[in-house]
Amino acid sequence: MTKPLWEEFKLWLELERRRVPDGSSIAAAIDYSLNHWAQFTRHLDDGEVPMDNNFLERQIKPRQMGRKNWLFAGSALAGQRAAVVMSLVQSAKLNGHDPWQYLRDVLARLPSHLNSRIEELLPHRWQAGNDISEFAD
Repeated sequence: MTKPLWEEFKLWLELERRRVPDGSSIAAAIDYSLNHWAQFTRHLDDGEVPMDNNFLERQIKPRQMGRKNWLFAGSALAGQRAAVVMSLVQSAKLNGHDPWQYLRDVLARLPSHLNSRIEELLPHRWQAGNDISEFAD
């Protein structure tokens, strides 16, 4: 139903591109759209692919809003560490886990966990340990 609209939009972009000068910001925007057309229209061929990325944008927004506050994390290394922790928290949420429970369990396991099996602790593979209740508040 929307495919003809997308095709019409692409044709319009192609026509408009001929009218704008090379090097202009509008030309760059149109070129970007046309160069990524397959990604923009993937949802037309696969119903599992959302038409927009609003869900992910909402997940990122709190981090973006705090970005100025995090400029003073103490050092570049501290900022990288904060980014890793925030990524783990968001990944835990996206995988249906309570981030606090996830982090407590993973941090408790790390000292004795085999390096060769570290991927078991990633949010998309993590299973709560049997002794997680000992960390409950």
